[in-house]
Amino acid sequence: MSTPTAPEIRWAQRSSATEAEKYVLTPQNVVLLTINVPNLEEGDKTKLEINPGHLHFSADVEDDASKGIKGQKYLFDLDFFEDIEPAHTKKSHTAKGIYLVLRKAKVDEEYWPRLTKDKVRLHNVKTDFDKWVDQDEQDEKPDLDMGGMGGMPDMGGMGGGMGGGGMGGLDMQQLMAQMGGGGMGGGMPDLSALQGEGDEGDEGEEEAEEANAE
Repeated sequence: MSTPTAPEIRWAQRSSATEAEKYVLTPQNVVLLTINVPNLEEGDKTKLEINPGHLHFSADVEDDASKGIKGQKYLFDLDFFEDIEPAHTKKSHTAKGIYLVLRKAKVDEEYWPRLTKDKVRLHNVKTDFDKWVDQDEQDEKPDLDMGGMGGMPDMGGMGGGMGGGGMGGLDMQQLMAQMGGGGMGGGMPDLSALQGEGDEGDEGEEEAEEANAE
């Protein structure tokens, strides 16, 4: 098996000053996280641990010549910008990767300026433009109709302190399908593009602040 590589991570978010539970119908105060790994299997070969301030992911992907996939080991650790509530995490696992809805612990109308705690440049972490809505456009584009969805499991037993409850009745694949065509507000930087000199966090914050001020 080859040297471990970091998987592609795509993220978006929602916020609310007062309604932590509003996302029962329209996700609020959540981080929407996609871990893209082809041919990902459930079981002992895939490990996901989520704690209030940290995410750990590792996986061993086997060769699959029919799909043109070479065996690869994936490994990634992430410290969140602020704490999330692991007990309310929702997860969907497919052959293409893992999709997560992570509830922010702090109720705040302000968006996180970045996903990571430290201002570091992570080339595998990218803004998910298909799911992003600018902070000041959330009320104008509440297209995430969560009513009637079912089948999305809790994260009980997959890491320290994670149990049931939270966003019951959500189907992540349907959520992602609904969000995929949603309008992406202008001005949100794709952090993956910041490959030049300087700090990813600083540049991302400046562009996000300019976009929110418009």
